[in-house]
Amino acid sequence: MPRALVVGDVMSDVLVQLDEPFARGSDAAARIVERPGGSAASFAVWLVRAGVDVDFVGRVGSSDVARLTEAFRAEGVTAWLAGDADLPTGRLIAVVEPSGERSFLTDRGANDALAPADIPETALARADWLHLTGYSFQHPRPRAVARDLMRRMKAPVSVDPGSAAPLRAMGAQAFLAWTQGAAVLFPNADEAAALTGDDAPALQRQRLASHYPLVVIKRGAAGAEAVAGPTRWSAPAPAVEAIDTTGAGDAFAAAFVAARLAGQDIEACLARAVDAGAAATTRLGGRP
Repeated sequence: MPRALVVGDVMSDVLVQLDEPFARGSDAAARIVERPGGSAASFAVWLVRAGVDVDFVGRVGSSDVARLTEAFRAEGVTAWLAGDADLPTGRLIAVVEPSGERSFLTDRGANDALAPADIPETALARADWLHLTGYSFQHPRPRAVARDLMRRMKAPVSVDPGSAAPLRAMGAQAFLAWTQGAAVLFPNADEAAALTGDDAPALQRQRLASHYPLVVIKRGAAGAEAVAGPTRWSAPAPAVEAIDTTGAGDAFAAAFVAARLAGQDIEACLARAVDAGAAATTRLGGRP
């Protein structure tokens, strides 16, 4: 069985599912639940469900190490969690609108203190794939770790940009430079626009394909497309009733990577990814 190394964010999510439009300065009825989260952590769990062995590396509050390590083990993920004595585990509030669209309020906590010593050589040496998210590139300490891993990694590296607003704050050119060498980029339509400065899909494809060997763009209800140089593939999205889009991109990317590690061609990988991403929107929360 192939094995992947996933490095990045671990979050504790509070999900607020609105039953009606948000009423600024007033009240709105909602369902509120707590779930484990973090884009990289969720990707790791989805990847295990897709049939890949996974080592996950992250940093959490010291009091949460044992509990979260066991929680990952229960999901089939081998977790290497560094404990931080000063910073808590990252926390996030996700506000999910009746349409299924979501917005985040984030306190990254211990995630931004990830250090080179947190990366176990054993996990790096046995990895057939490395996956990173854009959140690891936001701040200098985890960015240095991510870039060093990319330089050292012999196997393919994939990067999910994470979110459009942080990309704009980092600057498109900086992010493109920091992730140079990645084999696959997994942006959604908003992230592709942030990285290229254009909303036109054709220009997004052309510009991003000049930086990465393979670009896989998630376009929500419009499906998804992949581009490698001049070659393009596309897949429609199945019709589903979306409840919460949190984690759909992670499920999509995990299914694609799992299929690729299994030797499937790009068209088959894309079809599998679209189905997984759509299915993930039919439940509340970012994990299986």
